[in-house]
Amino acid sequence: MNVEHANSIDNKKLEEFVLRAIGDLGSSLGAMMVILGDRLGFYKALSKFGPMTSEELALNTDTSERYVREWLASQAAADYLKYNSETKKFSLSNENALVLADDQSPAYLLGGYQVLRSIFKDEDKFVNMFKTGDGLRWGDHHHDLFEGTAKFFRPNYASNLTQSWIPSLEGIEEKLKKGVKVADIGCGFGISTLIMARQYPNSFFYGYDNHVPSIEAATMNAKNENLLKNSEFLAVSANEPIGKDFDFITFFDCLHDMADPLGALKFAKGSLNENGSCMIVEPMANDNLEDNLNLVGRIYYAASTVVCVPNSLADKGIALGAQAGEKRIRNIAMEAGFTKFRRATQTPFNVVYEAR
Repeated sequence: MNVEHANSIDNKKLEEFVLRAIGDLGSSLGAMMVILGDRLGFYKALSKFGPMTSEELALNTDTSERYVREWLASQAAADYLKYNSETKKFSLSNENALVLADDQSPAYLLGGYQVLRSIFKDEDKFVNMFKTGDGLRWGDHHHDLFEGTAKFFRPNYASNLTQSWIPSLEGIEEKLKKGVKVADIGCGFGISTLIMARQYPNSFFYGYDNHVPSIEAATMNAKNENLLKNSEFLAVSANEPIGKDFDFITFFDCLHDMADPLGALKFAKGSLNENGSCMIVEPMANDNLEDNLNLVGRIYYAASTVVCVPNSLADKGIALGAQAGEKRIRNIAMEAGFTKFRRATQTPFNVVYEAR
């Protein structure tokens, strides 16, 4: 560092940034503690049995007390757990349990930590991407990405899809209740497809994805939930026809990942009947980068860097990215042949568009 540059340093700003970076380092190390807490059943045990000492938690989870003792201290330091110095017991609050232990809770976040696990396992692939400009297909990531993504999206979809997203569309809920034909494109493990199939038993839902292991998992999920009577999952490539008589077509958090989103929406438009419509669920994003420089943008830009953009570039795509924004999605939808496009509703993490 030269003298002139050193003299320009604001030590207060430097200190503030160092503290912020240390906080991020603590969060990153803490992510592994959360992953271990999930895999070893610590959070569920604390939620079920209440406050415990390290000896009691180790006994209830068949784990080593010395490691459990250190893990508990790390979680108390992070304020994920509370520590009672008199009883030597650690406890998980009801609120934190909704995030860490209850997989049916709308606030459950452990799927996101499984996604993180996959990302760290693929580090060398990411380094190669940056050096070569090559892409990385969804199916070439570690399998934790597929499982974690399904687990991560489930609470959000379960809390919003049939309660507010579909009701925000023009006349769609009434059609679904009576019985129509629906295509869920890019369905993954079928989480969104099966939520709709359960809520609207008179309609039939087809889930399409080009990732065969995901289709196999979706079919198993449908079987386990007794929903094969009104759902079916098929591995379909981008240009493989699915018919032209669909009443409703959906894209859940996947359009921006595609190499050719324009082609995908043209495909959807051509697969709808005369009165059909399309719902496009995308990550929350504003049109200008400066308006996305916040916590949500921080998460989505990072995920886009290592998952969304590489998947598109793997097939020489346009790489919309997770923060494409409404204007770009609208332009693509209109170019695809839709004549009506609107923002139907939104949450802090998603925007729901309707194209007709």
